[in-house]
Amino acid sequence: MLEEHAKVVQFVSLAGQVTGRKKLQKMVYIAKKMRFPFQEKYQFHIYGPYSEELTLRIEELCNMGFLTEEKEDKGSYVQYRYAVTAEGTSFSTMLGKQHDKLPEVINMMNDRSARFLELVSTLLYFDELTKEEQIEKVHVVKGKLNFTEEELTDAFEFIAQLSTVSIQ
Repeated sequence: MLEEHAKVVQFVSLAGQVTGRKKLQKMVYIAKKMRFPFQEKYQFHIYGPYSEELTLRIEELCNMGFLTEEKEDKGSYVQYRYAVTAEGTSFSTMLGKQHDKLPEVINMMNDRSARFLELVSTLLYFDELTKEEQIEKVHVVKGKLNFTEEELTDAFEFIAQLSTVSIQ
């Protein structure tokens, strides 16, 4: 059970820090879709794929002192920033070495915005559909975000890039 907690700590550690709850959710989901061994169950939610398990796990890790959660008031909303504590670093070593390609995948994702990762994770959620059907689905479930053709093209290219460094 604690192995899954250690995977999350290791994930945040490899990222250095992750800014945003939504972004962390999407990053773990995308890593899972790239066949990295994350066990959290996801369902489709307002902001795309969401795992209540991951939310609870992060809360527990913060309570145990393995992760820090800094809140930054942005005026109309609060932004959260996650980082690993020294205790968290020690805790995550119980896993041993992570998969060789995981740091690269995490860095690729962490360089992107939460909005972009929401698009990518939504496309991956509907990856059993054809490309045209995925685009149509995004316009239906994410209509208010008005994703452009350029953003969709970028998202599909990003998924293709990730696939080259994912676990086969």
